[in-house]
Amino acid sequence: MVNEKEHQAENFIFRLIREELEQNPIGREMCTRFPPEPNGYLHIGSAYAINTNFTVAQNFNGMFNLRFDDTNPLKEDIEYVNAIIEDMKWLGYDPGDHIYFGSDYSEEIYKAAITMIRRGKAYVCDLTPNQVSEYRGTLTEPGRNSPYRDRTVEENLEVFAKMKNGDFPAGSKVVRAKIDMSSPNINLRDPVIYRIIHAEHYRTGKDWCIYPMYDFAHPIQDAIEGITYSLCSNEFKDHRPLYEWVLKELDYPDPPRQREFGRLNLTGVVTSKRFLRSLVNGGFVDGWDDPRLPTIRGLRRRGFTPESIRSFIETIGSIRTESIVDISLLDHCLRQDLKEKTVSIMAVLHPLKVVITNYPQDDMELLTIENNSENEALGHREVPFSKTIYIERDDFMEQPSKGFHRLSPNAEVRLKGAYFIRCEEVVKDRETDEIKELRCTYDPLTKSGTGFTGRKVKGTIHWVSAEHAVKVDVHLYEKLLLDQDIPKEDSEDWTDKINPDSLITIKNALMEPFIENALPEQKFQFFRHGYFCLDKKYCSGDRLVFNRIVPLKDTWKKGMHSKS
Repeated sequence: MVNEKEHQAENFIFRLIREELEQNPIGREMCTRFPPEPNGYLHIGSAYAINTNFTVAQNFNGMFNLRFDDTNPLKEDIEYVNAIIEDMKWLGYDPGDHIYFGSDYSEEIYKAAITMIRRGKAYVCDLTPNQVSEYRGTLTEPGRNSPYRDRTVEENLEVFAKMKNGDFPAGSKVVRAKIDMSSPNINLRDPVIYRIIHAEHYRTGKDWCIYPMYDFAHPIQDAIEGITYSLCSNEFKDHRPLYEWVLKELDYPDPPRQREFGRLNLTGVVTSKRFLRSLVNGGFVDGWDDPRLPTIRGLRRRGFTPESIRSFIETIGSIRTESIVDISLLDHCLRQDLKEKTVSIMAVLHPLKVVITNYPQDDMELLTIENNSENEALGHREVPFSKTIYIERDDFMEQPSKGFHRLSPNAEVRLKGAYFIRCEEVVKDRETDEIKELRCTYDPLTKSGTGFTGRKVKGTIHWVSAEHAVKVDVHLYEKLLLDQDIPKEDSEDWTDKINPDSLITIKNALMEPFIENALPEQKFQFFRHGYFCLDKKYCSGDRLVFNRIVPLKDTWKKGMHSKS
């Protein structure tokens, strides 16, 4: 659990930067960046990183850049570029015109590598990838120098030029920085800074067949754009010395500063792109926008709002160390956002027929019901009422248990916004003994809104008129993973942790006719069932599909952050 002292330190990034700038100012305005690789879709962890960089820029009256780290043509695509831009704008982190691409700096980065070679700070290495790994050593043993480490500057420049011209196959040669093979930081043991990839790039086509590694390209890109603070998660902390070494060796004045914050993890949620991709490709989920996934597209399709996601991130604050946050906090923020925004309507998911025997056969009346009991500004609507209605099957119990205050034989209950009814008869199927129908009577004097002050009932249940009901499909979502613990990166059997009941589809649920005018992605509260969203992907003109976003019950408790 995060203690009070840790919680008070949640804005440490702001304080850290402010203190640094007071002691050692930078001679330009604040500029931060979010540098995603366009090889997948944004997820809730991405939103946390975006927020950190975006709010720092705002707090210090600076600029915020979106820069695509597109230096690996094997995995990247314009589809992901467009999706990332769209998702960021939807979240409220619009970069405006400050959208850049690492591939636009290819020439500058190539020239930087030539400069390093000329200064004796880089060399071409012919070791295979496995040999490079073997020569690097271990955490307890130093590495060994490559036999190609002492190539002359002239030879390195000549071979590097041939690499650029496409004279060598992929994987046959790399360019490595010449630093220190005995360094306790493995990232400084002559890291690879360029490799050969014969593949068409989604933006530059076949212009290049050599591509820089992220650790080399990133600081150069930051310097070109005038970034002041490169804010990233703690997994890059051991890479900071290399980031600073590159900038120093290339003589960048007033270089950018890398600082780290804790990575966000959620209980029972997988955010690794590799895991998410295997879920999608394996058919375990319905694409990258599956409402069970933590992708921004999945959360949006499920029904989460940008406001609720930002509130969730702001509630967490800045995390110093890698932490695990209870997923119920995200649900809590969504409920808080929707409770006064949504219309509360009646939806019967498991219908049980009720015939009101003393109600006039051909009568129908419109009853006025408030749209939201907590927000009068949302007004009222008219709901049709008739002789035959449907109620939830579990709102009736033939032999009621202790504490059951809904409908049972010879007992009364109020229909929401309507009348008291009493169950007089239970009709069953002769073969299966299943309850087919209830026959009830109503008291016309108990109509809601008439000031009736007679007898009282403990229970109120929802209903829909049989004649006017709209049939819809409803998706009920639960956690995708059975365990709360996030699967380990090297786990081979993590798919066994998938919850087989993470999606339950209910066909032909019944709803009041008000729902016919619902718009894609519009949110509602279904009385007693939770918050729901009209699924933009699957709803059609003659069929509506609703996703349950969250149930009504709030399980989050203040302070339920866990720390690893």
